[in-house]
Amino acid sequence: MLDGIVWFFQNIAAAFVNFATALAHPQLWLDWSDKQAMMRFIYYGGSSEFFFVVFTAFLVLAAVGMWKNSVMWGTVRVLEGFANTVGRTFAWAGLLMVLQQIIIVFMQRIFVAASISIGIGKPLTFDVSWWAEELKFYNALVVTLCATYTFVQGGHVRVDLIYANVRFRTKRVIDMFGSLVFMMPTAVLIWMYGWYFMWRHLIVPKPSATDTLERLLQKSRALRWNVETIGFSPNGFNGYFLFKILLIAYAAMIFLQAVAFLFRSYLEWKEGPESEGKYLDKDSLGEGEEAYEGTH
Repeated sequence: MLDGIVWFFQNIAAAFVNFATALAHPQLWLDWSDKQAMMRFIYYGGSSEFFFVVFTAFLVLAAVGMWKNSVMWGTVRVLEGFANTVGRTFAWAGLLMVLQQIIIVFMQRIFVAASISIGIGKPLTFDVSWWAEELKFYNALVVTLCATYTFVQGGHVRVDLIYANVRFRTKRVIDMFGSLVFMMPTAVLIWMYGWYFMWRHLIVPKPSATDTLERLLQKSRALRWNVETIGFSPNGFNGYFLFKILLIAYAAMIFLQAVAFLFRSYLEWKEGPESEGKYLDKDSLGEGEEAYEGTH
């Protein structure tokens, strides 16, 4: 037990050194013309060292925010603004998905075409089945990159047995508990499992979560890109490596939103009911449409 506590605080102390080293020597992990630098990036991206750098940064930010609430409100506004911007941008993938499906139906059923070309000059030409399977990618864009946006907007389905009937500050305590116990650990687990899962579909030799840094540096001598291009059908969509990248993006955004939600819940708990929804940038259907908002 004591050894575990010592290890925990040693890693927090080492996080400052690791962060400073990474900033002072970016070429050691960002210069991908050097294969060893690329392997260092892969190793540290899923390492306990990286976890403690992020965890320590969270602790420092939380401590400063508790001392100066304006800093915490600023963090909330930046993180929620990021979620809203990304979500509002990639929500258009839903429209692209509908339009592309309409084109596919017309080309298959009316023109009986075997392939579809899109573009000017050098058009992008693929079999109809490729375009049909690509619709899954649009759906993945909406699910992964719009999840936090939907959370900020209050659009996720909630099964409420207790929450609605408790006092305002009790709700904020429940929200803080949910952020710390459910959202953050879930995001960390998805990231830790998804990080090497993603890289195993991008490079060879395939990295493993059990590999030490020394082992990965040895593997770097044979390192080369080997991006996954295998589809479910012979002429189907062959960009499934993009789904692995989206998984990592999803985990990162969920973690950042958990931080924003935790900070907002704490500040609203501290400042009282008058601070509810403070600085919250929620979408509106427009003037005169208030009665319909929230029904979707």
